[in-house]
Amino acid sequence: LIRYALPKFTFSLCVYFKHSLLFSVYYIITETKAYMYYYKLFLCLLFLPAGLWAQSGEVSLTLEQSVSLMNKGNRTLQMADKAVGIARSERQKMNSFWYPSLNATGAYVHLSNNIEVKEPLKQFTDPAKDFVHSILPDDRFISSILDNIGAHTLTFPLLQRNLTTIDANITWPVFTGGKRVFATKIGNRMVDFAQVGREETEAVLQTDLVAAYYALRLAQRVVKVREETYNGLQKHYQNALKLEANGMINKAERLFSQVSMDEAKRELESARKDLTVAQNALKVLLNVEDVTVINPVSPLFMNDDLPNELYFKNLIGGNNYMVNKLRLQESMADNQLKISKSAYVPNIALFGKQTLYADNLPRNLMPRTMVGVGFTWNIFDGLNREANVRQARLTKQTLTLGREKARNELSVLVDKLYSEIQNARDNVAALNTTIEMSRELVRIRKKSFQEGMATSTEVIDAETMLSKIQIAFLMAYYQYDVSLASLLATCGVPETFWQYSRTGKTEDFIFPTYESGDSPIIKE
Repeated sequence: LIRYALPKFTFSLCVYFKHSLLFSVYYIITETKAYMYYYKLFLCLLFLPAGLWAQSGEVSLTLEQSVSLMNKGNRTLQMADKAVGIARSERQKMNSFWYPSLNATGAYVHLSNNIEVKEPLKQFTDPAKDFVHSILPDDRFISSILDNIGAHTLTFPLLQRNLTTIDANITWPVFTGGKRVFATKIGNRMVDFAQVGREETEAVLQTDLVAAYYALRLAQRVVKVREETYNGLQKHYQNALKLEANGMINKAERLFSQVSMDEAKRELESARKDLTVAQNALKVLLNVEDVTVINPVSPLFMNDDLPNELYFKNLIGGNNYMVNKLRLQESMADNQLKISKSAYVPNIALFGKQTLYADNLPRNLMPRTMVGVGFTWNIFDGLNREANVRQARLTKQTLTLGREKARNELSVLVDKLYSEIQNARDNVAALNTTIEMSRELVRIRKKSFQEGMATSTEVIDAETMLSKIQIAFLMAYYQYDVSLASLLATCGVPETFWQYSRTGKTEDFIFPTYESGDSPIIKE
């Protein structure tokens, strides 16, 4: 587009960030007005994502953009991500049982005495004496020599008092009764549990944001209704002054117009205060306290078609976060039960040892290399295994009952939320005709009053009724949107909220003289 449609355009872009993103574009146009049109179109397409931030600190956000802004740097989501990381670390710890264990040991030993082999010589000299006596019965000389020799003990030193050794040991379990298999499954379920918790956290935050975002949108629209009512009553009061001066109405009617105008002003100020509270609540949720004003541009909506109540109840069993977490805990308890039962079978492992360094430890007494296979089998442990099995079984049964209880309670919650949605739709259906009648009544009463055919009370009643109906419309739309967001989050499908919001009928028809995205101008 720059190369062909704007051959002689030059432009510079200066972007800086302070409290808000400020764009300043300076360009020199050297072609015709047709080029000007394409150039502006190019700039709109180029800077559309970043054009949300205004120079005055005001930001216009859609609901989708608000969700993205909230998720960016949100502490609650970061904590949920950390929980997923912790679960993955626990799974790695459990998977480590599949690998051999290699460790090094070393020791310096000081013995109280040398290790020796002592052998008395008498056991050798006595047979020799018997042999000599068998040949020389009267011999005493040789026998005395053998007696002297037999009185001594022969000593062979084996180990000295100071010993040093450094060994490398390896142990590799080859059969554990299924403990490793079940432990791996528990690790996987722990990761799934943390991920479901993360999704639940995101769904809760989205529901809170929908409520806060549309509360601000509702407050802005209510302020607009109050402003229109106040302006209408103010104009009506001015007309009443003129009619009183001309003697067409009495003082009481003029005072009634003034009281009604003052009451409308008080309601307007109260609505503006509510708007400020809603602004601050959304700022805190989005963590954008430095922004002066947030302008929510996504309108309130209501869908004409909505699945029946049974459809949402069927979603609970497979999508609700609480039910899924209880199901995962039940699976972990089942694997824990199997681990407890595996304690009845022996554990078989390969082992090996390699002496890396030895001092004063001869090889003939302690070989440097040793390998083997062994097993351990707990025959009796004071009924500890039986207690573990019983506890694991009770835990599993408790979780099963808890899951069924949660499904029943969530079914009631779906009934409640769906009933709120239906009430909001019924209210709108009942008010559709009333709002048209109210607009026409206000027009007729104002014209009649100017001609002296209607009283001031009739005009004020018509204005008040129109404002009440408009606010009732807005409240019904707000109730519908918040209840729908809660219902979808309860059913575990919060992402479908965007589809409903794009296909619903917006609240803009309540204000036919205003375009979508308008916000009330608040005068300080």
